[in-house]
Amino acid sequence: MIKDKVVVITGASSGIGEATARLLAQQGAKVVLGARREGRLQTIVSAIEAQGGTATYAVTDVTKAADNEALINTAIKKYGHIDVIFLNAGFMPTAPVSALKTDEWNTAVDINIKGVLNGVAAVMPHFLKQKSGQVIAVSSVAGLKAYPGSAIYGGTKWFVRDFMEVLRMESALEGTNIRTSTIYPAAVKTELLGGISDPRSALAMQKLYDQHAIPAERVANVVAFAISAPADTTINEFTVGPTNQAW
Repeated sequence: MIKDKVVVITGASSGIGEATARLLAQQGAKVVLGARREGRLQTIVSAIEAQGGTATYAVTDVTKAADNEALINTAIKKYGHIDVIFLNAGFMPTAPVSALKTDEWNTAVDINIKGVLNGVAAVMPHFLKQKSGQVIAVSSVAGLKAYPGSAIYGGTKWFVRDFMEVLRMESALEGTNIRTSTIYPAAVKTELLGGISDPRSALAMQKLYDQHAIPAERVANVVAFAISAPADTTINEFTVGPTNQAW
């Protein structure tokens, strides 16, 4: 059941995060949005409330531990507890390693890896105290298979894959009742392409996305399914992509 669950979402100002917030709110969840763009967050929360949903937000830079803690505290103060955290914020710097986009490498590590760690560190004490909770994180098909141009992005998403699997194992060993779900999207119509500064890579990725990209709502549906699945389900990994493309 999704109704009345409190769901914290990072990267919630557009794309998958926005689509998921809107869908879960329609299904009765209380959504707490985190992202850097306050104007966008305000617009989305207002739209959700206008449709009878329940939502709030906190301006959040996932690379900052304090911002993640403030986001979690917003949820606790507003709704009393947290059922789910959806770690969705991401950055996709696509380029050959030889291009040496080292600033982008560091940004990818900060958002895609440290952002996940910061989110888990902020919510974990609450999940441990209540002896329940669900962590959902976005990896990528690039976290399952290596692709030229995606060494850095793929490496961060392989980290997410490993981290989430270990978190699942440790939850079982420790009896904390923390569920995990990892999403592996292929090409999705989001703003990720805007982070590609290498011209040739940007052109190649745009062509790929023009052919195969799916709406963000497709991923939102998978997130909703993961949340509503029975607590004893053994399905904890979901690959989402066009049915006519071999990823």
